Amino acid sequence: MLDFSKFIKYSKPGPRYTSYPTALEFSDSFGYDEYINKLKNQDSSRPLSLYFHLPFCRNACYFCGCNVVFTSKKDKMTRYISYLKKELEILSKHLDCSREVIQMHFGGGTPTFFSADELKEIIDEIKKTFPNFVKDAEISCEIDPRHIDEDQMKVMSEAGFNRVSFGIQDFDEKVQVAVHRVQPYEITKYAMDLARKYNMDSVNVDLIYGLPYQNLDTFKETLRLALTLNPDRFAVFNYAHVPWMKKTMRKIDETTLPRPDEKLQIMQYTIDFLTSNGYEMIGMDHFAKPEDELFKAIKKGELHRNFQGYTTKGGADLIGVGLTSIGEGVDYYAQNFKDMPSYEEAIENGKLPFERGVVLNDDDTIRQYVIMELMSNFQLDIKRFNEKFDVEFKEYFSDAIQELEVFVEEELIVIDDEKIECSQTGTLLIRNISQPFDAYMKKYAKNQKTFSKTI
Repeated sequence: MLDFSKFIKYSKPGPRYTSYPTALEFSDSFGYDEYINKLKNQDSSRPLSLYFHLPFCRNACYFCGCNVVFTSKKDKMTRYISYLKKELEILSKHLDCSREVIQMHFGGGTPTFFSADELKEIIDEIKKTFPNFVKDAEISCEIDPRHIDEDQMKVMSEAGFNRVSFGIQDFDEKVQVAVHRVQPYEITKYAMDLARKYNMDSVNVDLIYGLPYQNLDTFKETLRLALTLNPDRFAVFNYAHVPWMKKTMRKIDETTLPRPDEKLQIMQYTIDFLTSNGYEMIGMDHFAKPEDELFKAIKKGELHRNFQGYTTKGGADLIGVGLTSIGEGVDYYAQNFKDMPSYEEAIENGKLPFERGVVLNDDDTIRQYVIMELMSNFQLDIKRFNEKFDVEFKEYFSDAIQELEVFVEEELIVIDDEKIECSQTGTLLIRNISQPFDAYMKKYAKNQKTFSKTI
């Protein structure tokens, strides 16, 4: 039974830990030549995961924290495709592209803002550059239901896409107007029907709680309508209000945002509603049917976390392609330029559009393992850790264990000689529980405008 009375006092800024170190530690001290050397010397036996950022949207959704280019001009999109092709050509000179590809994801922006023919052009170029997709590769795309048609879905299906994620956020019209994303139920239902018609193996829907004018009653109706779509997975995210980082969020009237206790009521109802309707809770914000591979992975302690969220595909090098994309190797993170002129200029000069990143030192690697295990599987096998790194966990992290004592006393986690394990309530506070292992947090402690709040 979840104890929500423990939650409100833990509402404080904190990373989402899609990486460790977080993107705040990326810098140009990780130089271009060093990055190229990392690509060239990757272990050829490790598979690849590919991320493509397709950044264009017609209009701004005020809640969105993604790196987006707003346009209605098709020539900008055609131009971007030409640069993606050039980037892939340059990449092929520095990376063994014959390696197995086990995962590919199209993110944005709105990937399906590109037409069916444009999507096919992009996909064909990718398959030409990376010819060795494994048979069971996870190939996915984020979709705005307002921008999808049958031709686009057919192209993706024929190209092997097997997962799609539909952004819903909220079905209440007042909420939709306030966040500048009006999306009637019928439009989303049409998109869902297309996904089923073209045999997508897994269909995810995204909801957000904490948006303007939301309350428990309105969100109950959103959940009821979303359930009629019968998705395979739900992602129910806590809205991250960071107007100091995202200008479009400044258009949201903060006085209309639900209070922390209201958000907790919505969260509690969401958990009860979805679990009573056949979904299993996975971590702090995902729900899946029991037959879903995410659920099977967490039961085995094999769930992983990267910039696309939770995944079952671990042990791969992530290659980020396109504006602002982030890649990840065994001991580094690398990010492309965020602004289009710099992105294009690098490619025109025959270089990858790499801007910044970070190379992990030994301490980073150790802490990354602990944080990602906790964030993914909500437990840590201490014996396995000791053997893997040849260090004594409780000695190395004596300060962190001391900080965690408050969570032990609240029965949010259990720490013994063999493991750290979260209670069901503790999984929802996993960002807080992971923070004591973060060596960089202290320098941000006094700055309230660094991270979104954990609740």
